[in-house]
Amino acid sequence: MVSTEFPAEILEITRGASKAEIKKAYHKAALSSHPDKVAEGDRDAADARFKVVSQAYEILHDEDTREMYDLHGMAAFDKTHGGMPEYTDINDIFGQMFGMEGDLPPGFGGSVPRKPRKSPDEVKEWKVSLEEFYKGRTVKLACERKTLCERCKGSGGKEHAKPKKCSSCHGQGFKMVPQRVGPRLMQPMMVQCNVCSGNRTYFSDKDKCKKCKGQKVVVGSKVFELYIPRGWRDGDRKRFEEASDEVPGQLPGDLVFHFKEKKHPIFERNRADLMAHIKVTLHEALCGFSRVVVKHLDGRGIQIDQPRGRIAKPGQIFKIAGDGMPFKNGEQRGDLYLIVDLQLPDDGWLPKQSLILELQKIPPHPEKVITSDVIDEVEYDRNANLESFGTSERSQPSRDSEDEEEEGDHGPQCAQQ
Repeated sequence: MVSTEFPAEILEITRGASKAEIKKAYHKAALSSHPDKVAEGDRDAADARFKVVSQAYEILHDEDTREMYDLHGMAAFDKTHGGMPEYTDINDIFGQMFGMEGDLPPGFGGSVPRKPRKSPDEVKEWKVSLEEFYKGRTVKLACERKTLCERCKGSGGKEHAKPKKCSSCHGQGFKMVPQRVGPRLMQPMMVQCNVCSGNRTYFSDKDKCKKCKGQKVVVGSKVFELYIPRGWRDGDRKRFEEASDEVPGQLPGDLVFHFKEKKHPIFERNRADLMAHIKVTLHEALCGFSRVVVKHLDGRGIQIDQPRGRIAKPGQIFKIAGDGMPFKNGEQRGDLYLIVDLQLPDDGWLPKQSLILELQKIPPHPEKVITSDVIDEVEYDRNANLESFGTSERSQPSRDSEDEEEEGDHGPQCAQQ
């Protein structure tokens, strides 16, 4: 959904504000509208406002999107109405294949020089508990990140040192290597040069930058504030623009956190609905009960009142409307389903014979007694299961094969009529 407000009005800045002013205004607006900074009842409204503020910043802080907005207004970012058309550049395709920036190498045509392409996005998996999806949470993460070396400014060489043209690939950044595509068929394939790593040039050991060792980048750490909105689920993603590893000659890609829901010991989730099993004793099933049967994800005790005279049956489902997971958008919630697991007593729970006789008087009794002329009192396994059901005959030899061996050629013969 695209906001109809002007981005400059949302951030409370003038139309010609600088990047520094835009960033400062965004931090102020984001802090005041952050869902974790308001009361629980105002979180949904704050979450919606936070998204609008973030969208305004994304439009204004980038020169390309800002130009699109100046030309076409907010309609340029509304995908439901088409938005701005996307296009594919052959230089992007070649660069993605060989990790090269700039235009195509000699002999491949190409276009006029243009701004550096964007490096691939980096995706990280982040495991989230069901409680965090239910209540929402903000976590701070320190992530390893590669940035351009400040000493050599991403060149990889010492000051005033000049890179040498790679003789292995003749300065093209790639090689034509024969690859087998059939039993007796070879075909030339383009691969990235392993000497210059596709950079077309390299520095000798004595000319390499001492800080980055000629790698052009250094490894550091950056702290990210990861906001997990209420109602989000497994598979949702949170994107930080231009926050992936920096690559020389390229714009940084995005850092994307892929949410993975942890398995919960009590609750099972299906979109906005929750399900849990509750244990009910035989006494409670027959006589009713009134107690807390499960603790919810926010710590609340869920109490069920089962009146006397109503029998709780195994597998019976109690549905509590509106007490499931929050919807991703809005104040509504899904439903909570509680399934009855009947807990029968252990052997020997009735030590007195008189109590057994009293229980036998309690209805219902068997409707019809099965009678037979011959009664077989069998021995049985009280702890059996169905894992071996249907396997009793596997160890027995085939009766047909035995009969054939015993009867030989003297058995009855059948002929086709």
